[in-house]
Amino acid sequence: MCGITGIITASGGVPDRAALNAMNTVQAHRGPDQHDSVVMEGAGLAHRRLTILDPSSGEQPMMSADGRYTLVYNGEIYNYRALNPELEAAGYTFPGHCDTDTLLAAWQHWGPDCVQRFRGMFAFAVWDAWEKRIHLVRDRLGIKPLYYGLTPDGDLVFGSELKTLMAHPGLDRALEPLAIEGYLALGYVPEPYAIFRNSYKLSAGHMFDWTPGQAAPSPRAYWDIGFQPQAAPSVEDAADELYSRLDDAVRMRLIADVPLGAFLSGGVDSSAIVSLMAAASDEPVNTCAIGFEEAAFDESDHARKIAQLFATSHREHQVDGSDFDLIDQLIDIYDEPFADSSALPTYRVCQLARQQVKVALSGDGGDENFAGYRRYRLHQNESRARQRIPDFIRKPVFGALGRFYPKLDWAPQFVRGKTTFQALAMDTAEAYCHSVSVISQPLRESLYSSEFLGELQGYRARDLFRAHGERAGSDNPLSIAQYIDFKTYLPGDILTKVDRASMAHGLEVRVPLLDHEVVGWAAGMPPEYKLRAGEGKYMLKKAFEPTLPHDILYRKKKGFSVPLSAWFAGPLKETVERAMTEGALIESGLFKAGALECLWQQHKSGRGEHSAALWSLLMLSRFLERESGGVLSGGAQNAAIGSRR
Repeated sequence: MCGITGIITASGGVPDRAALNAMNTVQAHRGPDQHDSVVMEGAGLAHRRLTILDPSSGEQPMMSADGRYTLVYNGEIYNYRALNPELEAAGYTFPGHCDTDTLLAAWQHWGPDCVQRFRGMFAFAVWDAWEKRIHLVRDRLGIKPLYYGLTPDGDLVFGSELKTLMAHPGLDRALEPLAIEGYLALGYVPEPYAIFRNSYKLSAGHMFDWTPGQAAPSPRAYWDIGFQPQAAPSVEDAADELYSRLDDAVRMRLIADVPLGAFLSGGVDSSAIVSLMAAASDEPVNTCAIGFEEAAFDESDHARKIAQLFATSHREHQVDGSDFDLIDQLIDIYDEPFADSSALPTYRVCQLARQQVKVALSGDGGDENFAGYRRYRLHQNESRARQRIPDFIRKPVFGALGRFYPKLDWAPQFVRGKTTFQALAMDTAEAYCHSVSVISQPLRESLYSSEFLGELQGYRARDLFRAHGERAGSDNPLSIAQYIDFKTYLPGDILTKVDRASMAHGLEVRVPLLDHEVVGWAAGMPPEYKLRAGEGKYMLKKAFEPTLPHDILYRKKKGFSVPLSAWFAGPLKETVERAMTEGALIESGLFKAGALECLWQQHKSGRGEHSAALWSLLMLSRFLERESGGVLSGGAQNAAIGSRR
């Protein structure tokens, strides 16, 4: 696992090595073991290395023998050894046993099509010195990050984290309005946007090539998830095949020349991974878990049960109930406002794991793959109701109910109908966006200033969901929701959270459940194999019934979160109140005067439950405070928002 960065000059001249090295230095945490850079006509590439395989070779930037290609690479190609014989037969040699050598040879031999042969996680750049062209590639699921942007002079800059781009003096630091809308809707900035104007994330499963002098890069997809149903075996046979596929995916990810372990929450996903690791390992598996003081959030006893069952070398750490001192540190780690509060315990579990290992396997991806989220069940039920009622009745009737029915956050569940009424009036993709929104569209619009609404030019986060929904390749509501999550929540939230938290500690995290062959196969299985009679992850649970205890497989999931309501009523009360009434949010020009204070008063009085919204706004406030020297400069609205006209 590493960090990469580069500058491609519009003029074709040699980039400033000092600027390149400065960009590389700010991502030193991604690769504390080695670093280097190279500059040449048209391009400068730099690399930070976290050594996992063959410490004696694999240094980057790596140049082909003929001098044509220069590679910088972040990630792991797990099947690189299987590719080597074919490449050796074609005349390539491998002085060590590092996957970087294989990647470079594969690019020379097969060109961009080589990515179709890779199983792994990767983000890499290849400079073609003969054609004066840069190629940027990101793995299929977006496990590894890759940002890029254009300077006013036309130079292309790229890096593993947004901070590497921002270390370049030419990058625009005005905020991107569409990113702000996406963040306030979802709690993270969704791809392809980045928080700053003219900076972007290369979307998962995409690549592009770019020659100086061209217009902005045009990324193209080289892989996508197909939710078209395949010929399905019985659910029992499917469960057996899933077990075999996951066993293969885990074994591939046990290759390392450094200590290796696993995160263990005691849930289905992490328990399944640990069980497979234990079966494949001669030594006890290193596992670690985070506990919470609040019983409603704590699952450490379940993790302990699995650790005992598989005789792992287990470590635990209890997170203090007031562990919010990391807030400002998270802004530096994530570069953009990031409102998933579970980033706090994720940071702690990565910190704990790094004391014992340098590589950890995690269970991320199980919910998206096998329909584990509770919201999938609710979305499916709503969709069934939506399909039974003609549009000419459904939209006006439930639209009116959604507008006029009061929002009774304080009331018993059975009388809280506003959100459901609103969703029933929408199409499938918009309804799903509504259900996952941290701040609903009506509430966002009630907060936004008229100037900022004008900057959005009618764009809303639902538009992104609709665009993804149209490409899902299925009319099944569950499949559409899963596809949207694979394109938004998984790379934008889950994988971003784990990548930044782990790399902050020099820890590599591998995700077997997101092996693309597992993902593609699971997507083709019938929806009822994933969600059956209200039971999510049905097929996955069946696959591990012979291995894992029933109470682990079928217990109610608690989630990996923190007690925001308690924090806002106690130790963070003054902090939140100050953020909603003065300072960066107020000066940004994004919000109506008094609207944020009104939101806070509703929450404080108990007339509304806005913990998630307030946390999102607090993290945005902290981000704006950090950026106030460049973005807000005297509170100037146009500098903060950035004009798109």
